[in-house]
Amino acid sequence: MTMPLSIIQKTQLNKTLTGIRGLDEITNGGLPNGRCTLLAGGPGCGKTVLALQILVNGAKRGEAGIFVAFEEDSTRIVANAATFGWDLPDLQNKELFFLDGKPRPEDIWSGDFDITGLLATLKAKADQISAKRIVFDSIDVLLSLLDNPKSERRELFRLNDWLVSNGMTGIVTCKNNDSGLSGLDYKDFMQYMVDCVIHLTHEMDDRIAHRSLRIVKYRGSNFFSGEVTFLLSSDGAEIIAFPKNDYNHIASKERISSGIPRLDNMLGGGYYRGSAILLSGAPGTSKSTLGGMFMLAACERGENCLYVSFDESISEIIRNLKSVNIDLEPYLNNGQLHIESIRGSQAGTEEHVGNLRKLIEIYQPQCFVIDPLSAIVHSDGDARRRMPEKILTLTKTSGITLLCTSLLGNGGDSLNEETGIQISAVADTWIHISYSILAGERNRALSIIKSRGSEHSNQVRELVIDSQGVTLTDVYRADGEVLMGTARWQKEQAEIAAEHILLANVEHRRRVIELAQNEVNAKVEILKVELAVKQKDLDLLLATEASRIGHLDTTRDELWSMRSGDDSRIIKCSELSDE
Repeated sequence: MTMPLSIIQKTQLNKTLTGIRGLDEITNGGLPNGRCTLLAGGPGCGKTVLALQILVNGAKRGEAGIFVAFEEDSTRIVANAATFGWDLPDLQNKELFFLDGKPRPEDIWSGDFDITGLLATLKAKADQISAKRIVFDSIDVLLSLLDNPKSERRELFRLNDWLVSNGMTGIVTCKNNDSGLSGLDYKDFMQYMVDCVIHLTHEMDDRIAHRSLRIVKYRGSNFFSGEVTFLLSSDGAEIIAFPKNDYNHIASKERISSGIPRLDNMLGGGYYRGSAILLSGAPGTSKSTLGGMFMLAACERGENCLYVSFDESISEIIRNLKSVNIDLEPYLNNGQLHIESIRGSQAGTEEHVGNLRKLIEIYQPQCFVIDPLSAIVHSDGDARRRMPEKILTLTKTSGITLLCTSLLGNGGDSLNEETGIQISAVADTWIHISYSILAGERNRALSIIKSRGSEHSNQVRELVIDSQGVTLTDVYRADGEVLMGTARWQKEQAEIAAEHILLANVEHRRRVIELAQNEVNAKVEILKVELAVKQKDLDLLLATEASRIGHLDTTRDELWSMRSGDDSRIIKCSELSDE
């Protein structure tokens, strides 16, 4: 028979919030209310701190609690907790009660030992302060007084039944069997008895301490079963956990400048707002400088910026960037830019991720630079694969534009573009800076390996850095080879000289031709003059002949007239000439 959905919803497990960041997320709402939770782990893994903080957070919300210490005096516990700023003395007078249950060496036990009397005392105190939560810290120390595993199991069942019958949320801490302090493997046995089992570890990874936490089981509830990083900071315990829906953010179409106009042109207009950019390259290729240019451009736009360096101090960053005309000091002074310098070796990879998350929450940056990201990767294990995804979760869900620098893998081989970390696979834009060695000098070459969502240049450009700033040279090729530095300068000078010679030859030929043209034109003018003279001579000759003939005709007419001859017999010279 299938139960109605309404009945199933009413019978869902009731939970109580721990108030510890990350723990409530991976447990989907907190620990089981009115039931028992086991915290098991070795020394120094943070069992006591975690249990006490859950108790303190409940007390701050008005849920009174009892802390039973079987291994350490309660006064020392309160003193140690003062470093977290919890103000236990004030809570101790109102909502918290500490009971020292630590056996003394001089105590002599006779007969069978059980915890009935202890539970009766706790019951009275719980009723008095209306306690809702109770912690049994280092229960294995108390049970070590028993002489056999059967008795230990009996008392553990008694404790669990007492918690259930009184409706209190119980937290029990114990050591793992590998501590060698007990013949009973509490992690193996108690996990079948309690409703929730949390396993804590404290290990060394590449000489760096690393704490982790994993929920082994949780009756009646789904939970995150993977291992997460467990931090102990100045505020107490914190779990590095991230939301499940990491990729539900809206992709922005806005472009923002890289700080280098020519690089913006190569990228089709700049970086996308909210994207992840990777700058990879060997040491000295000016990855940090390009990060500084990005920060300067963002500050000039009036945006809040965060710069985290893992290999330089703040004063060194400001000085070095200023030498190439990148002055971030004014923005640092007015609070628009915050620079955090952290030593990469002081914490593990995921601890650094937790610190980055805190910085983002404090300063709320719009643009964020991590330089270099490869400095906080201390192993080749899961941390290397998880880190990029977690960092991108921090930035993309908040619309932060992230720029990371990373050293090359395999000794910085300029022919190998592997970054050594997996962020190269998830970055939206990947810019690689390499060295070009030619003619006895080393020059920087920049290329865009990928830029998701936009067309981008496939050209290799020389990156030039001097006191005036950062720029990219024009695309230049000679005989199929990209030239840079002085080799390019020498080739350009040779081409300029050849161009000058060619222009001089052209100018000389032009002048020779112009001279020849002038000579021809001059001759033509002379011929024209001579032709005009000849034409005038001809015209004069024709005019003279015509005048002569006209005069001759007139003279003959007059002559015949004078002789009184017959006019009809007069023959004109003109007619004779026509005949």
